[in-house]
Amino acid sequence: MPKIPDPTRVYVPDTGDKVVLLKNLVKSPLICVGDYTYYSDIDDPSNFETHNVLYLFGPAKLIIGKFCSIGTGAHFLMPMGNHPSAGVSTFPFFVFGGDWTAQTLDVVTTMTGEDTVIGNDVWIGREAVIMPGVKVGDGAIIGTRAFVTTDVPPYGVVSGNPARLIKRRYEPEEIELLERLAWWDWPIEIVTEHVRDILTGTPAQLEQIAKDHGLTDG
Repeated sequence: MPKIPDPTRVYVPDTGDKVVLLKNLVKSPLICVGDYTYYSDIDDPSNFETHNVLYLFGPAKLIIGKFCSIGTGAHFLMPMGNHPSAGVSTFPFFVFGGDWTAQTLDVVTTMTGEDTVIGNDVWIGREAVIMPGVKVGDGAIIGTRAFVTTDVPPYGVVSGNPARLIKRRYEPEEIELLERLAWWDWPIEIVTEHVRDILTGTPAQLEQIAKDHGLTDG
């Protein structure tokens, strides 16, 4: 029988309680995380939901795919952290109660924004900041301290403040192939059998594995 890491654990073994599987840690219905996605923090990763996801008041959600790697201090800013800017003032009168709230609470509905969506197999570097409503494609890499204000394409590499696309990890046809193969959705037994190939191989090699196991129509 293959030895498959337990996807139901909170702490990853042998990491000194510095790495957690987020799916088993977060409680908010506004955060959805896929299997084996982890957060690493040199202090205390268990505070991810309150320290790293900011202004989580809904209705917008934070959706993170499978097999993502999130570095220490990465932050996700949610839409309710925004201030209104359509008029003269950006002051949030609606949070103070009384007539201020009664007259301005409806403005909150204009700030709800879209879900923030992180794809599968995404690597988010230490202290990166993901702004509200950003969509990060599968296989992307977010550089350390990158300030991400716009969508990141699948298998794109971004860095800087504001983050800019540095390169794409593969040619367009290879990216299309990888998106179709979606190795993160393979049965975990097949992932385990071919974990080295997934880590070090090429898109063509993964395609052959998928064909061998009947995971593609090609």
